[in-house]
Amino acid sequence: MDCETETGSVKLISKEGDDFPVDIEVAKMSELVKGMLEDDADDDDVTEIPLPNVKAAVLKKVIEFCQHHRNEPMTEIEKPLKSAQMAEVVQKWYADFVNVEQVLLFELILAANYMDIKPLLDLTCATVASMIKGKTPEEIRKTFNIANDFSPEEEAQVREENKWCEEP
Repeated sequence: MDCETETGSVKLISKEGDDFPVDIEVAKMSELVKGMLEDDADDDDVTEIPLPNVKAAVLKKVIEFCQHHRNEPMTEIEKPLKSAQMAEVVQKWYADFVNVEQVLLFELILAANYMDIKPLLDLTCATVASMIKGKTPEEIRKTFNIANDFSPEEEAQVREENKWCEEP
């Protein structure tokens, strides 16, 4: 069986054991899945790919992304980001896709990294970067609920050591 021209579907199995039938072409957006399919290319049965690091709700979003990306590829994300508004960086569907709660956004980053889906990883990381863009350290701490564990003296020292990077 030639894996490159293969049609049909594969079952992606979430951490909870839920299975998601997906077109092989869509599933192959994941380099992890693509590698597993190539290793299993001589097996004619419907292949099941366990993804023990990906929760069902997150896998559902990952599949949604991959299916949409197949029909409307995402425009390349310019670096550095030209805007803190994702709608000015990528098409509207992609900007809306990552307009989710922070917890889900970070789970999507982990899933994209684990499954090796570069466009999804680029999109989700760019979204986090857009949340940071133009903000002070205090605003960033508040956005991501990060405690400031520096004493005022330590913070002053760090600011002094790094003031070169804030100069125009």
